[in-house]
This record gives sequence, C-alpha cells and structure tokens, in this order.
Amino acid sequence: MEQVAVAIGIMTGLGVFFAVVLAVAYRFLKVEEDPRIEMVNDLLPGNNCGACGSPGCAAFAEALVGGTLAPSKCTVASADDLGVIATFLGVDVGEQVKDVARLKCAGGEGSVRRLAGYEGIATCRAAVIVDGGHRACPWGCLGLDDCEVVCTFDAITMNAEGLPEVDPEACTACGDCVDVCPLDLFVIVPMEHRLFVQCNSPLTGDAARDRCAVACDACGLCAADAPPGVIEIVDGLPRIRYDAEFAPNRAATLRCPTAAIQWLEGRQFAEPEEELYFRRKYA
Repeated sequence: MEQVAVAIGIMTGLGVFFAVVLAVAYRFLKVEEDPRIEMVNDLLPGNNCGACGSPGCAAFAEALVGGTLAPSKCTVASADDLGVIATFLGVDVGEQVKDVARLKCAGGEGSVRRLAGYEGIATCRAAVIVDGGHRACPWGCLGLDDCEVVCTFDAITMNAEGLPEVDPEACTACGDCVDVCPLDLFVIVPMEHRLFVQCNSPLTGDAARDRCAVACDACGLCAADAPPGVIEIVDGLPRIRYDAEFAPNRAATLRCPTAAIQWLEGRQFAEPEEELYFRRKYA
C-alpha cells in the first residue's frame, strides 16, 4: 500500500513539474500571431492551389502580412478582391503577370500514326507503361485526359483531336497538369510569350515527319526568319530566347513547313486557319 502511495506521489509530482515547465515555456516562448493573417486568409479564395508559390492560402496570407509577397501573386482572386487586400494591408497590389499552361504537342488524332489500339486503364500514366503508349510518337500527348481530370478549375477540355485545350481565362497556372503529365508536356509560361513550339520530339527531318505530320523537323527556317538571337535549334527543337536583344514575333512561324511553331493569341489550337492564312500570305 505504501508503494502505491509513493508511486502516486511521484506521478503527481512529475505532473506538477511538467505543468509548471509548460506554463513557463508558454509565457516566455509563445509567438504572437498577427490577427491580420486570419483576416487576410478570409479574403482569399481558399482554393489552396499553390499557384502563388505558397503551399496554401493560409501560408500566402502570412507572407502577405509579412510583406514578402504582393497580393497580385494570387492568380485566382479577382482584381477587386486583391484591391481590398492591398488596401487593408496598406500595400501596392503589385504587377500581375498572367501565366498559363501550354502543351508542347499538337499531334492530335489526325496527325499521329497509331501503332496499336489501347484498351488498358484509361490514363496516360498507365498507357506510358505499355511500351511508351500506343502512338508512333512516344514523346507526344496520349490524349487520355489525366490533365483534364486533375484540373481543379475546369480550365482543360479535350478537343476533337484528342488534345487538352487550356482556357487561358480559367487557368490559374497552379501546375497540377504539369505534375500529372507522365511525358512532361505541359509548361507554365507567361501569357505574353506568344511564340511557342508545339512539339516535344527530338527527332529531325523525315524521321520526325513520318511519325507526326505536325512535328518539328529542325529545318531551321524559324531561326532564320526570327529576329537575330531569338531562336536557336537545340536537340532538334527551336529554343526561344525571350531575353534576346530583339523581341520574338510572328515572322518565325511563317515558313514553318509543319506548323510546329505558332504565334498564340489566346487559346492554343484555337486559330489554325488564321495562322495558315499568315503563312500562305508571307511564304
């Protein structure tokens, strides 16, 4: 009985000791949270998409209050909401550069040879495991809509050619499509970067065209027609330099024999007739 009493006394003493330690630690080590963080978080959309570069809206609110990020980094909130946040914090909204997801492939159903029919699990990731997919170009889009499914903002729809078409207005550049694509075909680029190469194949010449009618064959005409220093051919594909002395322009697309390089005004794949008109006019 005496041993039980001793044990109870020891446990009680330990409990009191640790309670005192915790009370002292809380008193001297606690970090006061700025109440504005919660208020700003309530003003944010709450999508937690990560497009701002923060892991979620709460972390973004903390960065806003701390002054390390500008409200304009949020690509989901409306301009009015961003203005309210900026006014509340007494900061500038900041300059917002619209980023958008683009697909490095234009090889739809009518352009790429099929090697076989695919009847497995209807995802791109599953199809890639089966010898790289069922199309002649193993570097191109498989059209099984993983990106459309994962897009939280319904910004991606599969078009008639089986290619994912991104709505720039709905796209928040969150990067979910980039992460889910097993072939790394999506890239996030500034909307103002209109010159874009819609091909991911490293092949050149006939080897590229035999697999896909709209593949880049590395002919070099785009580099020759673009302003000096804007385009160089690297690993069979045009590499566009937006930091060059002269700005990229539509001229680089006019003699492309396969239309692999495009001048995009909005949606990708949305204006092929207009691009074809310009190529024929200036060829």
